[in-house]
Amino acid sequence: MSIRETLQIGDLRLKQPNQKVADINDPKIKQIVDDLVDTMRNNGLIGMAAPQIGENYRVFVTEPRETANRPADQADQLRVYINPEITYSSEVKVEIYEGCGCVANGTIFAPVIRPREITVIATDLSGKKFTITCDGILSRVIQHEDGHLHGSEFLDLVTDNTRIISDIAYRERIKNDPKYVAACQINKKEVQE
Repeated sequence: MSIRETLQIGDLRLKQPNQKVADINDPKIKQIVDDLVDTMRNNGLIGMAAPQIGENYRVFVTEPRETANRPADQADQLRVYINPEITYSSEVKVEIYEGCGCVANGTIFAPVIRPREITVIATDLSGKKFTITCDGILSRVIQHEDGHLHGSEFLDLVTDNTRIISDIAYRERIKNDPKYVAACQINKKEVQE
């Protein structure tokens, strides 16, 4: 188990270019993925990108796990995205509050508007290409982590700074709000391998 330090906003390594993975069988890439998974789970996150642990490669992981607030049908398995490319973004957009392990260790949340549905093509750790078309929290976490691969933090997309809140306020006022829950609802998850 390798839990890595999560870089914090303002660290210049978060803005560095991220190189495409040329050799998926490189042991360094497997170690980065293992470290991302361990660090993500240790910090209670649902996604994490390589730049967040100081590795400038086009790699991220997602795992919206089942929780008290996220039933099994709204969860998704652990997925590894190597050299991902978002090939479709819906014109319909939705506002969801986001947080990030790189922003005050995940204790700050703010509303971000992003496309409701996306399609992403990536390669998994075994070298197999796959495509996912999805919405809800899965679409959101993929877009958020892909942003890290482009040197972007979710705060770059916040249009009203007066709506930035603490994790306590988020849990008390936002997390269980029916409008928020509906925006996070996964209605579409089509995986092609």
